[in-house]
Amino acid sequence: MRWLKMLLVLLLCLVILFIGITFATVNEAKVSIDLIFMQLPERSISLWLIAFFVAGGICGTFLTTFAVLSLKAKLSLANRKVAAIKRQLEAFRSKSA
Repeated sequence: MRWLKMLLVLLLCLVILFIGITFATVNEAKVSIDLIFMQLPERSISLWLIAFFVAGGICGTFLTTFAVLSLKAKLSLANRKVAAIKRQLEAFRSKSA
């Protein structure tokens, strides 16, 4: 089963690579990007689109990482509070018994 998963991942990577190469060869028009405060050099539109797509993915991953870490910290704090309350409950039960 593991080899099937690896085969599917490899096949998916090859398909994505093929689509990327096809996209790059079809979109060869040269454009320069004006970012108001600076102008990027003239390159093919496919290069700019792929670069900004990758940059967006990296930014999204970076921001999601912060959100996940924050949620894990809150969960850890809640688990510590639950453990403390359970200890108190056990202490009360042992006193009353």
